[in-house]
Amino acid sequence: MNSNIAELIVKTLAAAGVKRIYGVVGDSLNGLTEALRKQKVINWVTVRHEEVAAFAAGAEAHLTGSLAVCAGSCGPGNMHLINGLYDCHRSRVPVLAIAAQIPSRELGSQYFQETRPEILFKDCSHYCELISNPAQMPWALGLAIQSAIGQRGVSVITIPGDIELLEAPTNNPPLLSSQPSPPTISPSHADLSKLAELLNRGKKVSILGGAGCAGAHAELIQIADALKAPIVHALRGKEYIEYDNPFDVGMTGLLGFSSGYYAIMDCDALLMLGTDFPYRQFYPEKAAIAQVDIRAENLGRRTRLNLGLVGDVRDTLA
Repeated sequence: MNSNIAELIVKTLAAAGVKRIYGVVGDSLNGLTEALRKQKVINWVTVRHEEVAAFAAGAEAHLTGSLAVCAGSCGPGNMHLINGLYDCHRSRVPVLAIAAQIPSRELGSQYFQETRPEILFKDCSHYCELISNPAQMPWALGLAIQSAIGQRGVSVITIPGDIELLEAPTNNPPLLSSQPSPPTISPSHADLSKLAELLNRGKKVSILGGAGCAGAHAELIQIADALKAPIVHALRGKEYIEYDNPFDVGMTGLLGFSSGYYAIMDCDALLMLGTDFPYRQFYPEKAAIAQVDIRAENLGRRTRLNLGLVGDVRDTLA
């Protein structure tokens, strides 16, 4: 006999390198938890509240850089995930949420604990879909995993408890292969020349770095040394920037302090690196500002720019 959909989910997640699933056991999750009980690769980690499950998955994804998974049963079970999933999505860490659903035949009947997770989680996910037919598997789950990893954020699959127990299709495509290495992304030579010109014109250059500076510490120190520039960090950049850094002058923003604030407000050229620092009142009014970010939609979102460049911070600085 072929495996059921829940067992196929577990097999696919194991192939993707998942080691644990955080959640609270519930009746609509019985198929999944039973499939987990039968194997020894993925551990079920019981928490006291589903919100904790989402935050725990986010912490794991943040620390490891790998996909982490949380799960909630139908109705209030998966609705409790939402606060943690918003945090995961805004922190851009790869998390998959499994939102169990009421019996499929009862959908649309105002059934006990009926909700619409595929609508509820749409604003805090890159991929959010309902599994209503066994033939969707494992394609839909594979797309959810790829979206979470590739776009660095949350994916959600909603699956009714009875669908979990149905027989898996026999013509399963190959399970996920290993993820590709991150690409090299840097601005064009023309844009790099414009950035060099802007920085060379500055008499007092400051650097503002964020979480996008991960993996670029050596390059960041080198450019600060060349520019004789103080480095200010946003909150999420602290762990990547502050250590072993003779140019660090602290944090700015509502949780920051004066050294970081004045280093930015008194400069005549500001280089923003991998940060979506949100507080408009903490940007200089007259300085020339250049921003480097791997996400084009972040350029100029918080303050006016003289130059915006799409690129990975490490590749661009090199």
